[in-house]
Amino acid sequence: MLFRSPLILEKTIPLASVSGRIDHLTIDLNRKHLFVAELGNNSVDAIDLNTDKVIHRIGGLKAPQGVAYLTGPDLLAVASAGDGSLRFFRADDFSVLGTVDLHDDADNIRIDPSTGQIAVGYGSGGLALLDPASRSKLADIHLAEHPEGFQIDAGGERAFVNVPDAHQIAVLDLKSRQQTGTWDTNGLRSNFPMALAGREGPLAVVFRSPSKLALFDVATGAISERVDTCGDADDVFFDQKRRRIYISCGEGVVDVVRRDNGSLTSIGRIPTASRF
Repeated sequence: MLFRSPLILEKTIPLASVSGRIDHLTIDLNRKHLFVAELGNNSVDAIDLNTDKVIHRIGGLKAPQGVAYLTGPDLLAVASAGDGSLRFFRADDFSVLGTVDLHDDADNIRIDPSTGQIAVGYGSGGLALLDPASRSKLADIHLAEHPEGFQIDAGGERAFVNVPDAHQIAVLDLKSRQQTGTWDTNGLRSNFPMALAGREGPLAVVFRSPSKLALFDVATGAISERVDTCGDADDVFFDQKRRRIYISCGEGVVDVVRRDNGSLTSIGRIPTASRF
């Protein structure tokens, strides 16, 4: 019997004159523009998905990691590890709007769906909240160590933050701007990527040591399900329609996991390219 792969390669878009690894992506759905953080190349490429061509390159950055497109103000935010900056660009012509200096290792970016504010993980332990209209920092929330992947719930009330060096998941109250909870990782280490499935969860967290996908109950912080996965995981996504979870890994694969009847089952491992 022949089995159909859960993911089928449709096209490959070349990124000319790009060296080193890439990091996060974001999309402007109205224009069908995909933005790629080219960390090793110190640049961000804008790709027109109508033509599958790079239409603009933002250069002169210092190890860009996080990118986010904001629909309302129609701007692109880029967080860079090398200089700790959060830079803002107009999404229509890519001109510079301003910069906020976060001083060190600006990383993942998320948008608060209730306020439109930007949250950025940075430094040795902080989550910065910023106003995209004035392009200014509103507040900092202290964390034990540098934050990696994090998510904001649909109501904008809580943020869940991977803090791998502290071996924890931090739960933040975005109204009081305080850490109100700490979830133990039950002996799992190096929790980098994270995804949240709607208001009620679950919260998907992928660990690198050992390589495991774990689902957490957002009400209790308890692990409800876990399964082995690929190595050096860097991002994870829910596909609610198909009841799947996708994990992209630096070892050079995308793992596809099906969630059905309270259990996780690996249904495919798709080769990509190794980060090394």
